[in-house]
Amino acid sequence: MAEDIWDKSRLPSRHVTVGPERAPHRSYYYAMGMTEEEIAQPLVGVATCWNEAAPCNIALSRQAQSVKTGVKEGRGTPREFTTITVTDGIAMGHQGMKSSLASRDAIADTVELTIRGHCYDALVGLAGCDKSLPGMMMAMLRLNVPSVFMYGGSILPGRFKDRDVTVVDVFEAVGQHAAGNMSDEDLHALECVACPSAGACGGQFTANTMATVSEAIGLALPGSAGAPAPYEERDRWAVESGKAVMELLRRNIRPRDIVTLKALENAAVVVGATGGSTNAGLHLPAIAHEAGIRFTLDDVAAIMRRTPYIADLKPGGKYVALDVHRVGGIPVIIKALLDAGLLHGDCLTVTGRTLAENHADVVFPTDQDVIHPVSRAITPTGGVVGLKGNLAPEGAIVKVAGMKSQRFEGVALCFDCEEDAFKAVDQRAYKAGDVIVIRYEGPKGGPGMREMLSTTAAIYGQGMGEAVALITDGRFSGATRGFCVGHVGPEAAVGGPIALLRDGDPIVIDAEKGSIDVLISEDEMARRKAAWTPRGTDYNSGALWKYAQMVGPAHLGAVTHPGGAAETHSYPDL
Repeated sequence: MAEDIWDKSRLPSRHVTVGPERAPHRSYYYAMGMTEEEIAQPLVGVATCWNEAAPCNIALSRQAQSVKTGVKEGRGTPREFTTITVTDGIAMGHQGMKSSLASRDAIADTVELTIRGHCYDALVGLAGCDKSLPGMMMAMLRLNVPSVFMYGGSILPGRFKDRDVTVVDVFEAVGQHAAGNMSDEDLHALECVACPSAGACGGQFTANTMATVSEAIGLALPGSAGAPAPYEERDRWAVESGKAVMELLRRNIRPRDIVTLKALENAAVVVGATGGSTNAGLHLPAIAHEAGIRFTLDDVAAIMRRTPYIADLKPGGKYVALDVHRVGGIPVIIKALLDAGLLHGDCLTVTGRTLAENHADVVFPTDQDVIHPVSRAITPTGGVVGLKGNLAPEGAIVKVAGMKSQRFEGVALCFDCEEDAFKAVDQRAYKAGDVIVIRYEGPKGGPGMREMLSTTAAIYGQGMGEAVALITDGRFSGATRGFCVGHVGPEAAVGGPIALLRDGDPIVIDAEKGSIDVLISEDEMARRKAAWTPRGTDYNSGALWKYAQMVGPAHLGAVTHPGGAAETHSYPDL
């Protein structure tokens, strides 16, 4: 067909496939069994974060083969490659977590370098674990070649004592065990059944939050994020994603045509509506940054504050991703929000149609209570709230979904790393009314901005989740629940107010007002600041040292380069 005779004069792959001077390059392709026809077609990168580190990523290689089938059906030539992931469930609670957020940017960097180095014309990216989803989307916006994102799918829920369980139940069981409320035998039995399949954590934690974002922001096919990883249905979506990227290439629709400011606002709405991970307050600004759009933690928080919370999902609620899939998937959530006028329906998506057009025929199911219509929202405001005050002038973020009280007054109990805080919690060396402060865990100070799930889950396991608050310049897992405030900025490593706190300082956190303050005079804070000295870390070489030199503040996404606004060229137009 005429449409299948590609004019490569506008495609990057012309640099490695066209003309007599590219004979050496073509010889490499022949060495891999490629035909002249395949070399003449567009070269499509099929990038996955497959590895054997964790169940989140183990199914991605299988799904990539189906993507390649779709690319071939669309008359393209797929070229599969892999990049890294650091899986938070394995990295949690020790020094390995310092590598997690840095891996997001390494994923984006390595996908960029692979596409640039081999002159690929388009990209399908598959990701399964927390940081790999935004990392892959960041690469798509940075490169701005026609791209389709696909989630690898969530894990199936485990069963323990006649109830559904997730890995978070295991983290919380550690606290119950430490408190003497769970036997060795029950802890072992739970850990053996909590994660029964491939796939990412099943609640509305960071992976499923960003998977929901992928559909709402328009980078993924509608419905593609819903099916659990083991379901054969995922392979059908993979084929369709491969075909879709070829159509985008034909029409020259690029990620920056799709991810506009309005699309980013849509993404923030779905995070708030689903009680999603506070990490979205970090990842959405970073995705925007790649496109040269300023979209900060303040912007994300303001949108989530006014968004009704409609999806009853863990950790604040009772359901998991499989339940969402059973009632119609993320399109049902998007449909409910579109019908209520809470989303920009005119945003372009990877289907070539708008968000509203994609969901015009979705019927909201009334025989379920997983997803509520906006008219019967669980709460009138979103599940994630931004905070500001003299303790966090650059802002902070807290997930309020499922919380009984949105105000906490207490006194500071300060720790300069997570290990010290966890040890104190494990030994019950804290009391009701404490505000546990974990500092020097920010992007620079960690380095790497660790998550604190081990500590927060242990507190819940001890039955103290409502009795204390926790604040940090680090992050929280999307699985964290309770009065846990993250992303406090400026961070301690640069002398932010959190570095100046002392044990016993009175602190007031009010999520309804959006405030976080220490009740200390400005003069006293100034005296403490004058006496403060910067602290070193144990990471004085290697990747984490490099990350600490480059990384910016959390409220701007903890990004490591100037972003799309500083560009003087666009990769596909070179």
